[in-house]
Amino acid sequence: MSETWMGLIIGGSALSIAMLMVIDHYRRERRRARLLRHLDHHEWWHRPRGRM
Repeated sequence: MSETWMGLIIGGSALSIAMLMVIDHYRRERRRARLLRHLDHHEWWHRPRGRM
C-alpha cells in the first residue's frame, strides 16, 4: 500500500507541475501575441512625417 501512495504522490505532483507550466506558457503566448498586434501601431505613429 505504501508503494501505491508513493506513486500517487509523485504522479500527482508531476501532473500539478506540468499543469502550472502549461498555464504559464499559455499566458506568455497570449501576452506575446498582444504585443505583436500592437507593435506596428506605435511605430507608425512616432515616425516623422513629410520626409522619406
